[in-house]
Amino acid sequence: MASVNSDEWRAVCHKFTNAQNLTLVESRNDPENEPFRSKYKARELLAEIYCALKSFEAGEEESGADSGGRPPTEPPVDGQREAGFGPGFGGDSPAGLRAARLGAIEYYLGVNHVDTEELSAGQEHLMNCIKLLERCSVSSENVSLFIHARNQLGILWAGRNETETSQGFLETAESNYQRYMKEDGSPPTDMTEYFTTEENLLTHQERTKRFELAYTHTMYYLAQVYKNLGETERAATYCHSTLQRQLQLNQFSPMEWALNAATLSQYYITKGLYMEGRHCLSAATVVSDLAGEAPSEAAAQESEAESERREQLRQKRAEIARCWIKYCLNLLQDSKKLLEDSIGELDTDRQEAMKMARRREEDEEEKGRKSALLFGSEDTFDSIASLEEKVCCSLPLDFTEARAVFLVGQNYVTQAKEYFEMDGYVTDHVEILQDHSALFRSLAFYEEDLERRCKMHKRRVDMLEPICNDLNAQYYLMIRRQMMFELAEIYNEMMDLKLTLANRQADSETLDSHTIKKFNHLCSASAKYFQMFLDSLCSPEGKIPEHLEEEVLRPALVARFRVARLYSRLISSSPSAQLENLDKSLEHYTYVVQYCEAHPEAVAAVETELELSKEMVGLLPLKINRLKAKMAANN
Repeated sequence: MASVNSDEWRAVCHKFTNAQNLTLVESRNDPENEPFRSKYKARELLAEIYCALKSFEAGEEESGADSGGRPPTEPPVDGQREAGFGPGFGGDSPAGLRAARLGAIEYYLGVNHVDTEELSAGQEHLMNCIKLLERCSVSSENVSLFIHARNQLGILWAGRNETETSQGFLETAESNYQRYMKEDGSPPTDMTEYFTTEENLLTHQERTKRFELAYTHTMYYLAQVYKNLGETERAATYCHSTLQRQLQLNQFSPMEWALNAATLSQYYITKGLYMEGRHCLSAATVVSDLAGEAPSEAAAQESEAESERREQLRQKRAEIARCWIKYCLNLLQDSKKLLEDSIGELDTDRQEAMKMARRREEDEEEKGRKSALLFGSEDTFDSIASLEEKVCCSLPLDFTEARAVFLVGQNYVTQAKEYFEMDGYVTDHVEILQDHSALFRSLAFYEEDLERRCKMHKRRVDMLEPICNDLNAQYYLMIRRQMMFELAEIYNEMMDLKLTLANRQADSETLDSHTIKKFNHLCSASAKYFQMFLDSLCSPEGKIPEHLEEEVLRPALVARFRVARLYSRLISSSPSAQLENLDKSLEHYTYVVQYCEAHPEAVAAVETELELSKEMVGLLPLKINRLKAKMAANN
C-alpha cells in the first residue's frame, strides 16, 4: 500500500474528500432535470479510488511485501485472493486494513447506487463489502464499517418488504456492536479515516460519537422491523432506547424527536403503562420547545421558508397535544372500567378497596421502572419532571382526581383545535371534538350530583349537534353516522337521568307536566338521531338494506332496539298516540328478531338485545290489544 504521506495517497484522499462533498453538499443543489448529477460525479471518483487501491495492492504483491512469508509466486490459499489475507488475521493487520479500505469503497458505491435508485447494483456493492469483511475478525479498524454496511442492507431489504431478511442483517449489526464493546470498547476507526491523512484524523471523542450514532441507527431500524413483524413490545423497547441515545448524543431534530416520543406514548397508554406514557409526552413537549417559537403570521407571509416552518411547528405541536388528549381520555376510561358496576354506575365498595390498595402499594417497582425510562440530559430532566407533576399517572378514583385529569385533557383540546380548525381539517377537528365529548362522558361517571351530570352531557350535545347537522352527508357519511349515534346515546342518557331525578324529587308516582314534557323531548331527540343513523344506511330511494355490512351490523341492530325501547317509553295522555307509539315499538323489535332469523350470523353481535326483543315481541301485542279494547270500551 502506498505510504500515507506519499503524493499518491494524498491524491486518493483528495478524491475521497471531493466525492463526499459532492454526495453530501453539492447534491442538494442539483437541478430538477438532473437530480443525481453530483452523485454520478461522486461515483466516478469512487471508482477511480477503487482502481487505485487495487493498483497499490498489486504493486505490493509484486514486491512480495506483506505476503505472510509466502514467495511472491506462490498462489494464495482459499479465501485469500481478494483481500490478500486469511481468515485468521485480525482486522488491524495491514491486509485487514486493505480489505477494510476496499470494503469501504464498495460500501460508498453501494449507497451511491441506492441513492440513485439503482437498487440491484447497490445491493451488489454492499454485499461485496460484506464478503470482504467476513474474512477478518471484528476489530477497531473495521467494526464501524461492519455495522454501517449491515444497516444499509437492512434498509434496502425492508424497502422491498423482505422484513425477515432485513431483520437478519440488522440483528447481526447489533451483535457485532455488542461483541466489540464487550471485547474492546475503544473508539473505533471511522470509515472516513481510511482515506484521511494523519493530520486530519478524528479525535477519540468524535470517533465514539460517530460509532454510537451508527448503532443508534441500527436500533431505530430494528424498531421498525419488529413493528412490521408484529412484535410491538420489542419495537417499543428499541424505539425508546433510540430516543434516549439520540438525546445523549445530541443528534436529533427537536420536532421529529418530539413527535416520535409522543407516538411511542400511545403504545404505552394502550398497555396501561401510564407512567411511561406520561414521561414520553412530557419529554416530547419539552423537546419540542427546543425548536423555538413558530414565526409570526406576518413573517410567514413574507417568506415561503418561514411560512413552511411555521406550518410544520404548529402542526406537530398540535399532534403532540392530541396525544396528550388520548393519554387523559384513556386514563379516565381505564379507571371507569375498573370502578363501574354491572349497570355502569360507580361501585363505591370497589372504589374504597382500590384507594386502600393504592395507599398500601410500595413504590420500589415504580422507581425501578422510572430509572429505566428517563429521557434527556441534566438540563432537561427538571423541565420534564416539572411537566409530569401537572398530571397524574395513576388511575383517578374519585371526582376530584378525575377532574384534574379532565382539565389537562381539555387544555390540550383547546391547543389542538387552534391548528386543526373546521375550515380545512374537518376530519381531524371532528375527532378532537369527539375526544372532548368522551372526556366529559368519562368525568360525568364520577359526578354524584345528577343535575350536574346532566349538564355535562348537555355540553356534549352543544359541541356535537351543530357540526353533525352541518356536515355534508355525501362527503362525510361515516363521520356523520358516528356523531348521530353518539348524539342519540347522549340524549338517551340525559333522559334516564332526568327521570331518575324526577322520581327522587316527586312526592308521588305522578310526574308533573314540565317533567313529562322534558322527558318526552329527550326521548324523541334520542329516537330522532337513532332513526337518522338508520336512514343513512338506506339506498338513495329510501330502501332498507336486506343485508347489513359487518361494520354497521351491531350499530344498526342496536339502534333498532333502542328506538323500539324509546317509543315504548314515551309518555302520552292520548290513547291513540300511545297506541301509535307501541305499534312503532313493536315494529322495531320485530325487525331485530326477523333479521337475526334470516341472518343467523348476526345473532352473536346482539345476543342480549335479541333476547329482550323476542320477549317484547311476545308481550307488546297483548299490551296493544288491551289498549285497543280500552279505547273501544270508552267509545
